Amino acid sequence: MWYVIYARDNENSLAARTAARPAHLARLQALRDEGRLLLAGPLPAIDAEDPGAAGFSGSLIVAGFTSLAAAQAWAEADPYRAAGVYRGVDVRPFRKVLP
Repeated sequence: MWYVIYARDNENSLAARTAARPAHLARLQALRDEGRLLLAGPLPAIDAEDPGAAGFSGSLIVAGFTSLAAAQAWAEADPYRAAGVYRGVDVRPFRKVLP
Protein backbone atom coordinates (compact mmCIF):
# COMPACT_ATOMS: atom_id res chain seq x y z
CA MET A 1 0.00 0.00 0.00
CA TRP A 2 1.07 3.59 -0.57
CA TYR A 3 1.80 5.89 2.37
CA VAL A 4 2.28 9.66 2.52
CA ILE A 5 5.15 10.84 4.67
CA TYR A 6 4.72 14.54 5.36
CA ALA A 7 7.55 16.11 7.34
CA ARG A 8 7.76 19.65 8.66
CA ASP A 9 11.16 21.30 9.02
CA ASN A 10 12.49 23.09 12.06
CA GLU A 11 13.28 26.75 11.51
CA ASN A 12 16.81 27.45 10.30
CA SER A 13 17.36 23.80 9.32
CA LEU A 14 18.90 24.45 5.89
CA ALA A 15 22.50 23.69 6.98
CA ALA A 16 21.47 20.44 8.67
CA ARG A 17 19.33 19.52 5.63
CA THR A 18 22.26 20.14 3.28
CA ALA A 19 24.64 18.04 5.39
CA ALA A 20 22.24 15.08 5.67
CA ARG A 21 20.98 15.24 2.07
CA PRO A 22 23.27 12.56 0.55
CA ALA A 23 22.18 9.94 3.10
CA HIS A 24 18.52 11.00 2.76
CA LEU A 25 18.67 10.70 -1.05
CA ALA A 26 20.38 7.29 -0.82
CA ARG A 27 17.41 5.92 1.12
CA LEU A 28 14.98 7.37 -1.42
CA GLN A 29 17.05 5.89 -4.26
CA ALA A 30 16.81 2.47 -2.59
CA LEU A 31 13.00 2.78 -2.49
CA ARG A 32 13.02 3.82 -6.15
CA ASP A 33 15.24 0.90 -7.13
CA GLU A 34 12.78 -1.44 -5.39
CA GLY A 35 9.87 0.10 -7.32
CA ARG A 36 8.37 1.47 -4.09
CA LEU A 37 8.74 5.24 -4.61
CA LEU A 38 5.83 7.11 -6.21
CA LEU A 39 7.20 10.62 -5.61
CA ALA A 40 9.39 12.61 -3.25
CA GLY A 41 10.54 16.17 -2.89
CA PRO A 42 11.08 19.16 -0.64
CA LEU A 43 8.59 21.93 0.05
CA PRO A 44 10.24 25.30 -0.66
CA ALA A 45 9.69 27.86 2.10
CA ILE A 46 8.87 30.49 -0.53
CA ASP A 47 7.13 30.40 -3.90
CA ALA A 48 10.24 29.56 -5.91
CA GLU A 49 11.75 26.49 -7.56
CA ASP A 50 15.03 27.28 -5.79
CA PRO A 51 14.32 29.02 -2.48
CA GLY A 52 17.99 29.78 -1.82
CA ALA A 53 18.67 30.89 1.74
CA ALA A 54 14.93 30.74 2.58
CA GLY A 55 15.29 26.96 2.58
CA PHE A 56 12.47 24.50 2.88
CA SER A 57 9.43 24.08 5.09
CA GLY A 58 9.33 20.29 4.85
CA SER A 59 9.25 17.24 2.62
CA LEU A 60 6.67 15.02 0.98
CA ILE A 61 7.26 11.37 0.16
CA VAL A 62 4.76 8.85 -1.21
CA ALA A 63 6.11 5.32 -1.04
CA GLY A 64 4.96 1.73 -0.75
CA PHE A 65 5.28 -0.20 2.49
CA THR A 66 3.78 -3.40 3.86
CA SER A 67 2.06 -1.59 6.73
CA LEU A 68 1.59 1.73 8.46
CA ALA A 69 4.02 0.60 11.16
CA ALA A 70 6.67 -0.15 8.52
CA ALA A 71 6.17 3.27 6.92
CA GLN A 72 6.42 4.98 10.30
CA ALA A 73 9.59 3.08 11.18
CA TRP A 74 11.16 4.03 7.84
CA ALA A 75 10.24 7.69 8.38
CA GLU A 76 11.66 7.73 11.91
CA ALA A 77 14.99 6.36 10.62
CA ASP A 78 15.36 9.14 8.03
CA PRO A 79 18.73 10.92 8.21
CA TYR A 80 16.90 14.26 8.22
CA ARG A 81 15.12 13.16 11.41
CA ALA A 82 18.42 12.19 13.05
CA ALA A 83 20.04 15.48 11.96
CA GLY A 84 17.27 17.56 13.53
CA VAL A 85 15.89 18.84 10.23
CA TYR A 86 12.34 17.68 10.95
CA ARG A 87 10.25 18.94 13.85
CA GLY A 88 7.42 16.58 13.07
CA VAL A 89 6.51 13.75 10.72
CA ASP A 90 3.03 12.50 9.83
CA VAL A 91 2.54 9.16 8.07
CA ARG A 92 -0.81 8.26 6.55
CA PRO A 93 -2.19 5.64 4.17
CA PHE A 94 -2.72 6.90 0.62
CA ARG A 95 -4.86 5.55 -2.19
CA LYS A 96 -3.70 6.67 -5.63
CA VAL A 97 -6.61 7.36 -7.99
CA LEU A 98 -5.15 9.54 -10.77
CA PRO A 99 -3.32 9.51 -13.09
